[in-house]
Amino acid sequence: MLVFPNAKINLGLNITEKRKDGFHNLETIFFPIGLKDVLEVSENHEKGFQNSIDFSFSGFQIPGNADDNLIAKAYRLIRNDYPIPALHVHLHKAIPFGAGLGGGSSDVVFFMNQVDEMFSLNLSWGEKHNYAKQLGSDCSFFIVNKPCFATGKGDDLEKIDFNLNGFYFVLIKPNIGVSTAEAYSKVKAKLPEVSIKEIIKMPMEDWKIYLKNDFEESVFAVYPEIETIKNEMYNAGAVYAAMSGSGSSVFGLFRNEKPRVKTQGEYFIWEEKI
Repeated sequence: MLVFPNAKINLGLNITEKRKDGFHNLETIFFPIGLKDVLEVSENHEKGFQNSIDFSFSGFQIPGNADDNLIAKAYRLIRNDYPIPALHVHLHKAIPFGAGLGGGSSDVVFFMNQVDEMFSLNLSWGEKHNYAKQLGSDCSFFIVNKPCFATGKGDDLEKIDFNLNGFYFVLIKPNIGVSTAEAYSKVKAKLPEVSIKEIIKMPMEDWKIYLKNDFEESVFAVYPEIETIKNEMYNAGAVYAAMSGSGSSVFGLFRNEKPRVKTQGEYFIWEEKI
């Protein structure tokens, strides 16, 4: 059976505190979008109940060793607790890497959900959340997969009543990848004067003033092309535009009609009406 892991964007992102464990506390709003990968999980009957998972891939090229990816790590975590068999996973990658869209986190949570269903594990929210926290800070969001106000490392979640119905959404990613570690190394933690949770209650026209992504200043300094894309969103009539997460993708929200955003170069572009 196929499942379709979706991406997310960040509406605002404040880095609020450097933690003793070396990570950072933050606040943001995670919002799911319609850009999706394709994931298929099946039993590897040739290997039976061996501790084994193998992969095939299509779409965007996936860097690194498959044995080290999040899905392989999740398989090993679950198999430590439950007798699941050897598996084969095919992943068609449509969500670009290094974009701040949470594609890898989404893939691994959809994998966990699929394994849970296939083998009737009846995993509780707490079990999934525990696995997710060991795999990545934004993984837990995809268990909920609805608009959430996130704090802590991004894994303390509060569902919120919020939607962007009727808006045109445009996402552009240049041929640039921004590593999360690089982004965090250049940002200074500070408590915001107004919480993002309160800012999104304001008219969207005010978001441009108040709803900030703390990564933008340092990322734009190194990659001015990303800032140029944000400016082009506003030139095309966006009510609000921002970089998602630690970058490098930029999204714009538009009212009334499908926008025409000027771009230069071979960019990845995703559009939808929410």
